[in-house]
Amino acid sequence: MMIDKIIYETKGGMTRIALLSNGNLAELEIIAENRALEGNIYLGKVVRKIELANGKQGFFVELGEGREAFLNAEEYGLDELNICEGQSLVVQVAQEKRAEKGPKVTRALQFVGENLVYCPYRMNVETSSKIADKNKASEYRDLVIENTTGQEGWIIRTSAVNESKETIVKEMEYLRSLFDSTRAKARSLQAPALLLAKANPVFEYINKYKNDLNKIVLNSRNIENDIKEHFGDEIATEIAAEPFDEYGMEDAIVEALNPSVKLKSGGRITIQETKALVAIDVDSGSDKGNGSIAHLNLEAADEIARQIRLRNLSGKIIIDFAGSSDYRYLKPVIETLESKAAEDSTKTTVLGLSRAGNVEIIRVRKRPTLQDLLTKECDCCQGSGRVMR
Repeated sequence: MMIDKIIYETKGGMTRIALLSNGNLAELEIIAENRALEGNIYLGKVVRKIELANGKQGFFVELGEGREAFLNAEEYGLDELNICEGQSLVVQVAQEKRAEKGPKVTRALQFVGENLVYCPYRMNVETSSKIADKNKASEYRDLVIENTTGQEGWIIRTSAVNESKETIVKEMEYLRSLFDSTRAKARSLQAPALLLAKANPVFEYINKYKNDLNKIVLNSRNIENDIKEHFGDEIATEIAAEPFDEYGMEDAIVEALNPSVKLKSGGRITIQETKALVAIDVDSGSDKGNGSIAHLNLEAADEIARQIRLRNLSGKIIIDFAGSSDYRYLKPVIETLESKAAEDSTKTTVLGLSRAGNVEIIRVRKRPTLQDLLTKECDCCQGSGRVMR
């Protein structure tokens, strides 16, 4: 997906980042200062042990400010520590709080850079499957292996092969130093404590989309200065007092919370989030697409892929397309979904057509959905409705 504009607004302890494609809201990230963000590293304190099904165990770890996160005892290497209540552990948020479910943490730390991911407790070097030039991918993998020291692992990101080898080696050194400083901080602080906050994601978005990016609109001179320092005049910036309001993002967000999405053909998509899964129904409605259900479903597939990213839908996603559920009719629709899933930065797998005739998708859950972030269950109707936070 081509992202040509970023709208950045920070105020009242909340940061919002909107990614626009041809003037339309494509993706939205909302960050609260007091939230345990995916990627944050904490010196946590084990507060209690719990018994799970099939004799398995888990732990609740205090992160500070009254927040607790779940740590799976089945995690590799955890049994060696003989963990007990009151013990301090360095953990990283792997999945943020969602609805009534608290965050999940892991001991398998990852330090994400612009071109590499440093995994200090692993011993292998992987390359992104999205690197088209396999020879170059192999060349850069050899480079990383040559500069690996001791027990450590690396993931080579797609952007790495577009950088010089000197840049890659310098980034390896920087990420190692970040790990060392995090460990040193853990030795000097008392649990619970924040050791490393997730970097401002706006820089990640700029790096990812800078080839098509025309402008960043923001309300922070400090962030603008940081962007200029990092990217020079490569990225155009514009200061606005209320960027989300001025560029119509407030209305776009309200629209993104609507369970019904109208299609240009006259059809309609209905999205229903439940605790177990996300159900999506495609209805022909007043379809004006020359009576073609195939045309309607292809249009719906494209829009569903956009809505999944915009609303950050994750977990199990079940889609009931219009018309026949025969594979020969839905094959082009599934191929469209697979093509769009390949562009998604969050791992998304199109499982195909179920025996019941529905298309099934699995998308990794890391952050809350837009609905979870901006609304809560209505107390009066006991969860069947939602109200704005």
